Amino acid sequence: MTLPRRAFVAIRHGETDANRAGLIAGRTEAMLTEAGRAAAARLAQWSWPADLALFASPQRRARDTAALAFPRRSARILPGLRERDWGCHEGAPVSTLPPRHACPEGGEPYEEMLARVTTATCLALESAGDRLPVLVAHSGVIRILRLLSGGSDGGPSAPNATPILFTPAATGWHERVLDKTMR
Repeated sequence: MTLPRRAFVAIRHGETDANRAGLIAGRTEAMLTEAGRAAAARLAQWSWPADLALFASPQRRARDTAALAFPRRSARILPGLRERDWGCHEGAPVSTLPPRHACPEGGEPYEEMLARVTTATCLALESAGDRLPVLVAHSGVIRILRLLSGGSDGGPSAPNATPILFTPAATGWHERVLDKTMR
């Protein structure tokens, strides 16, 4: 399945206690730190389009980020945008994370995550109508979005509370971090 060819924004949730401690959170309900809450709240001051469609993972760190960043909007919760279940690795140091494409014991196979994130993203992009889709999710989800847009799911994690614009191009997609003027 390929993504509908339309621009959209992805935002990783604000910094969590697990991010700060260098721990794997995955499906664990990590809480936003004060710095994470402040960074998410700063997004509310940005020059967002008046008409956007807001979507979020059901996990609290993403829902809280969406609520702080877009206080006058309600996010549509899409279960497919949740982070990967890392099974026995949940709560362990990030340095012990197994290879991305391996299936962690008791966790979610990569192919299943790829399928559900693809389905949820296509649903968001197709249901947004003429509005700009904004997806508030997780590092693993943004890795999948990079893969679906012709990039790689490797490399560093997306920064917390930082909007990334994905735009279709003549050949492939462009990805760029936005600033508060939406440029």
